[in-house]
Amino acid sequence: MSKVLVVDDDLDMLSLVRAALEKDGHLIDTEADALAVQPARCQQYDLLLLDVMMPGEDGFSLCRRIRAEVDCPILFLTAKAEEAALVQGFGLGADDYIKKPFSLAELRARVNAHLRREVRQPTHTLSRGGVRFDMQAKVAIAGEHTLPFTRGEYAICEHLALHAGQVFTKEQLYKAVFGFEAEGDPSAVAEHIKNIRAKLKADNISPIETVWGVGYKWRKNSVL
Repeated sequence: MSKVLVVDDDLDMLSLVRAALEKDGHLIDTEADALAVQPARCQQYDLLLLDVMMPGEDGFSLCRRIRAEVDCPILFLTAKAEEAALVQGFGLGADDYIKKPFSLAELRARVNAHLRREVRQPTHTLSRGGVRFDMQAKVAIAGEHTLPFTRGEYAICEHLALHAGQVFTKEQLYKAVFGFEAEGDPSAVAEHIKNIRAKLKADNISPIETVWGVGYKWRKNSVL
């Protein structure tokens, strides 16, 4: 049983999402006013679902305001599929997004996939290409400092590093990392990879290689 907060100004949408997720045994709280959501309140939840387009304060602004103090996955509910919107959302620390309109089966699968990923507890460490992965704490370290990865970014890096030299399509990466048993979301993976590379660049680390027309891999010669 997990606790989920859903923030959306559409009351019908809140009722729909609540009913769908309660079928899986989750405890669901809803909020129609993003301005009423404070970081301290969010710390009690295992996952947040934020609508992007809301009056007063939109989902992006809410995510920016609370992310530094909230450790759980954040998923956006959005009708905006433009690349710029996706870049903005992931840049603020979002883990994933669900496009409207969506089926209730998809909603439940995506939410449950992220919640399952949160309870995995690998206990060993791994070093690959100048990056050290602490799989218990779910952090990546370069040199003496922790890389500022979101949970989604960390999970993608960990999976690629564990299978160094193996090429994964965007769809395979999405399914492997988030566990969603359906077609993965290429846009989500591509934006995560872009953000990962930007954060690694500061340490002059570039272990992720694009295999054009196929996908991505952690360079085999980056295995330490």
